[in-house]
Amino acid sequence: MNAELLRSLTPSVIGVLVRRGADFAAAEDAVQDALVEAVRSDAAEPRDPKGWLVTVAWRKFLDAARADTARRRREDLADQEPPPGPAAASDDTLRLYFLCAHPSLTPSSAVALTLRAVGGLTTRQIADAYLVPEATMAQRISRAKRTVSGVRFDQPGDVATVLRTLYLVFNEGYSGDVDLAAEAIRLTRQLVTVIDHPEVAGLLALMLLHHARRVSRTGPDGRLIPLAEQDRRRWDTSLIAEGVTVLQAALARDRLGEFQAQAAIAALHADAQTAAETDWVQILEWYDELVRLTGSPVVRLNRAVALGEADGPRAGLAALAALDESLPRHTAVAAYLHERAGDLDTAARLYAEAARKATTVPERDHLTRQAARLNSR
Repeated sequence: MNAELLRSLTPSVIGVLVRRGADFAAAEDAVQDALVEAVRSDAAEPRDPKGWLVTVAWRKFLDAARADTARRRREDLADQEPPPGPAAASDDTLRLYFLCAHPSLTPSSAVALTLRAVGGLTTRQIADAYLVPEATMAQRISRAKRTVSGVRFDQPGDVATVLRTLYLVFNEGYSGDVDLAAEAIRLTRQLVTVIDHPEVAGLLALMLLHHARRVSRTGPDGRLIPLAEQDRRRWDTSLIAEGVTVLQAALARDRLGEFQAQAAIAALHADAQTAAETDWVQILEWYDELVRLTGSPVVRLNRAVALGEADGPRAGLAALAALDESLPRHTAVAAYLHERAGDLDTAARLYAEAARKATTVPERDHLTRQAARLNSR
């Protein structure tokens, strides 16, 4: 088939699928799958290329929707299963992480597949971590499975992909599932013993420093407690000391990476006896390094907060104005900086808006309380 002709029809076919009820991301995936089928097919040129592409793409969309429904049912059933019995003495979990990070997959697909197949996260949790719709992530994982089906797993993936996966598993656990966070730390400890690389050590230090604050992040009623308001006497000083020691050894090797930079920021927060004693100037310098290393919009958002603390809220708001307003937590950061600048009416409005956008109940409730606090002054 004429692949170029079919590709030129992609925008209009996506439009047809959207009008039939598919969301844009799912329609785009379905059309791409149809194009792959066309390239692989030895069939003669269809008399109506657009009609053929619409038919095949719509079938692909329906197949994906049915698979998504079945997957959701399986995940719901899995959640209801009783806990497993005693595990075997051998532990191949870390090896499985490397095998799922196969060279035939893109890094993002490898991470998504590993999180689903080995990390135990649901497709929704992974989608939230990547900031994409669940249907899009389900398609990505399905494509990754198809890519590696029948492939010999004798070429394990690279360390960077495994580190990214462990980091995402830890973050998911840190937001509520303690076992996931502890498992990520356990596996990263294993990785440190077999791979001598400062970024591996940097990730372990970052996990330890964040995990040291876990018990102080929420109140007895589940209420979210911001870093500045946490009872620092409850922080685990042994984990902090270990994290700092691991980080210092990694930084001494002068091969800076993003996990070491993030760990350095966490260490500076851990070093402050009170929120007022936080060294925001140094934290800002580390965020500058992180921006240089990653270029991440989320890092730039966090840097705007640090800039607001180091140079004043107006400086933070100026940096924030240069960022995409659709970024997660953008509205909450704007509310905080406006409050610090004394514009309480704007801050109250933005806190309420941020609460409506919140993706978790504790975050929504916290932002709602912030808005109510300012509205009742």
